[in-house]
Amino acid sequence: MADGADDPSVHWVEPRLRAILPLDGFHLSHSLKKVIVSDRFRVTTDTAFADMVALCAAPATDRPTTWINPVIKASYDRLFQIGHAHSVECWLDGELAGGLYGVTLGRAFFGESMVSRARDASKVALAHLVARLIAGGWKLLDCQFITPHLASLGAIEIRQADYLARLYSVLAGGDGAALGAGAGTTGGAAGGVAVPSPPFVAGDWGALDALGAAPDLGTDRATGSPPGYVIAQLLTKTS
Repeated sequence: MADGADDPSVHWVEPRLRAILPLDGFHLSHSLKKVIVSDRFRVTTDTAFADMVALCAAPATDRPTTWINPVIKASYDRLFQIGHAHSVECWLDGELAGGLYGVTLGRAFFGESMVSRARDASKVALAHLVARLIAGGWKLLDCQFITPHLASLGAIEIRQADYLARLYSVLAGGDGAALGAGAGTTGGAAGGVAVPSPPFVAGDWGALDALGAAPDLGTDRATGSPPGYVIAQLLTKTS
């Protein structure tokens, strides 16, 4: 993170309490389900990654400063180019109205930033993300820090040691339970948990598209998202 958009330096933050959103615990309220099913927003993925990062970095009335500086923008753009970062975009009347972006490692997805310029845009983006992660075999959605907004959608806080146990279990091919000693680890440890060795089994970002026959938009990895009723059904089955 940076202290501001003009800060040339970047520092690392490791919270003692980590926010995650259990993929089987997304809170799909009746009102949010109606918005999703109505397809009020056109939802795409990996179509406007740089624009999404820029929108997240732009100042707003409720957030005059940002932690996203040019170094971070360039770093995430490179991760996107090599397939380790993704974005979910919500469009309203042809304009980018909100969404999110994050980084993948194995079957763990690390949400980096989320933004809304129209009512419910970020909620819809997160719902589409959770559905996509479920369909693609992901096991962990890291939200970094808890907020009332994220908590209302199902995010919880866990201790750093518990977070590391879940992360390393997922990277080792497990389902997010604590990782015990055994094959596929480096023999090192962090927080008392053995650290798995790469390569890691990756999630399938495009698996959701097959469920709704979403159209290919003609650019690398860019897709439309399935209709809202597909998203709602998938989230209802898993929540």
